[in-house]
Amino acid sequence: MHYIKGKIRQTIFKSENGFFVGTFKVKETDEEELKEFLNKTITITGTFVDLNTEDTYILYGEYQKHERYGYQYQVYKSEKEIPNGTEAIIEFLSSPLIKGCGEKTAMKIVETFKEESLNKIKENMANLYLVPGMTEKKANKIYASILAYSSSDDLILELKNLGFSVNEATKIINRFKDKTKTYLNENLYFFQEIIDFNKIDEIFKTNHDSDNPIRIKACLIECMKRLSDTTGDIYYYIEEIHTSLKNWFQIFLDMEELQSYIEELESKFEIIQKEQKIYLEENYEMEHKIADHLYHIAAMPKKTHKKLDEKLEHLEESSSVHYNLEQKKAIKKALQERITIISGGPGTGKTTIVNAIVKLFIQLYHLTPIETYTSIALLAPTGRASKKLSMSTNLPAMTIHRYLKWNKDTNEFLINRHNKNQHRLIIVDEVSMIDTFLLYNLLEGIESNIQIVFVGDTFQLPSVGAGLILNDLVESNLFSYCPLNKIYRQSENSYIPYLAKEIKEQKLNENFMDKTDDYNFFPCQSKIIKETIYQICEKSMEKGLKVDDIQILAPMYKGENGIDNLNIILQALFNPKTEDSKEIKVGDYTYRTNDKVLQLVNNPDCNVYNGDIGYIKKIEETKQKGRKKEQITIDFDGNYVVYTKEDLFAIKHAYAMTIHKSQGSEFPHVILPISKNYYKMLYNKLIYTGVSRAKKSLMIVGEPIAFLEGVKNDYSNHRKTTLKEILLEKFNGAKE
Repeated sequence: MHYIKGKIRQTIFKSENGFFVGTFKVKETDEEELKEFLNKTITITGTFVDLNTEDTYILYGEYQKHERYGYQYQVYKSEKEIPNGTEAIIEFLSSPLIKGCGEKTAMKIVETFKEESLNKIKENMANLYLVPGMTEKKANKIYASILAYSSSDDLILELKNLGFSVNEATKIINRFKDKTKTYLNENLYFFQEIIDFNKIDEIFKTNHDSDNPIRIKACLIECMKRLSDTTGDIYYYIEEIHTSLKNWFQIFLDMEELQSYIEELESKFEIIQKEQKIYLEENYEMEHKIADHLYHIAAMPKKTHKKLDEKLEHLEESSSVHYNLEQKKAIKKALQERITIISGGPGTGKTTIVNAIVKLFIQLYHLTPIETYTSIALLAPTGRASKKLSMSTNLPAMTIHRYLKWNKDTNEFLINRHNKNQHRLIIVDEVSMIDTFLLYNLLEGIESNIQIVFVGDTFQLPSVGAGLILNDLVESNLFSYCPLNKIYRQSENSYIPYLAKEIKEQKLNENFMDKTDDYNFFPCQSKIIKETIYQICEKSMEKGLKVDDIQILAPMYKGENGIDNLNIILQALFNPKTEDSKEIKVGDYTYRTNDKVLQLVNNPDCNVYNGDIGYIKKIEETKQKGRKKEQITIDFDGNYVVYTKEDLFAIKHAYAMTIHKSQGSEFPHVILPISKNYYKMLYNKLIYTGVSRAKKSLMIVGEPIAFLEGVKNDYSNHRKTTLKEILLEKFNGAKE
């Protein structure tokens, strides 16, 4: 690998984990292409430990073009140049890097030890006393500075020898700093904050017994985290933990041993036990903090508004909208109460109500445009849901993560209890998708003197993360709850919202297979579902529909009619390979220009979030140092984001996508494949959620018997949470 040598000139950006962008003056290089930059500065990027402008660095990497930022030197490995030669050592010792050592002292040290000066100091501080005129105070400062200077490189080497990559070692040192050595010696599992648990576990087992108590306790905590991730539960029973330890980590304990470990972790405040319920400490605390915040908000005086009914009537006239009694109640409650919950299925007018609440709030408080932006916050858990909210209100809306200024490197929020936002009204849409962690952090970041409106559908699929927030808030009966039941027809012969209601109530109309203006059930055997969907899409394109108008939603990725297979045939239809197509292959997937793709993870730095849909606009391939390097540019509604090949784990094709990923979104035309091959993934709430994503038309393709069985299937487990009980205890206790 080629190198450049020189010094840092300027810092442009540096993250907490050590990712650095800056300028670098090149003094030496072994690469012909870069010799034109000798004695000039270039931009460098990479992950580093303790950069400074005094040291000379040797950087190994390659010069490449970034779509947004132009040419940069991407650093894969770096090292500080160790001073050699007596003049270089004198310059180094008398530099600001070494405390307590001026030029005269440096010269005396070099006169004493010559080119072995640095090694002699590191070897034994007592060697410094051989230098004429050396004092104890000076020796301590010089020795400490030399050790601090070299410790990072030594630690990187030690971590690398254990099995961590250089990049991982650098991130560990940047994150844990002077604690790195302690954790390295005492408990590697502290590094799981930034390093994958499985990798740490493998490294630990290589160097220790697999039944080491340190490992057992770490795996026990990890089991509880994974249980929350897979089941959505906030607490667990000891039998679940016992089984998970055995299945996931091959740790075999009897119940008495397991209970002993649980009690030890409880004494260290990592686990909470309440009767038979076992919580991770953070889950327990978050539920209690949520209850505290909601109690303090609800305790604030209600708002009173003169002539509110009159203003509502005037809004109806000016907007040419007629609100039914349910909707009027919801609008007025939202403007009067501190906490209001509005819930309803598709077609019940949730968007209409939100629009009315915002307009009346602006009128009631005579807000200027600037005051509107600083007083009202419109939030949703996903990018597409926030865009939908913004379009319906003509006001800015954003994801909760963006509102709270989430730092993806540390998983922390810059808006928090020490730095709160000051809005007066917050409307949160798609609340069924919000988990305990996100609601806790939202409430931490806002004042109690606020009005907050939770909008959602209690029958939607629950959040991916742990908790059952919307249902727990509703079932507590502590807050103003406005259910919406009346459905508004899109046309006289529309059926989608009614079908959703029938699925929810498990009372399908006997004519559920009849064609209507917005709905069609196309019965076919499982083995021809893919081909049928292909033909439907082909005919839709002939009628003028585009790829962005049509969304296929399915329960799972694998299998004959799984999303992966559907995307292969749909890519061939919607975006066939041509002579001009550029492609990039990642594993089993081939991406080409104009492909429709789905973002799988939040990336606030680029303003792109889980569930966002975009299109590949450019695939560039360059040759650098004999290696191919690809860059992919994806357009997310005008937001262009650049990916390297290594980044493509964050996207998938989106011609077909999971119903889970579709939450918070609406699509003009939805095609829903239904097959017995989907097994237990075909259940009531999942079908309901898929159906309710359709805005203009819905086509169900597949086996009627599988559809009927899925509607009757209540497979969705009830999550184990205690938020409702904590809320009741908090509110009722305050009344006594």
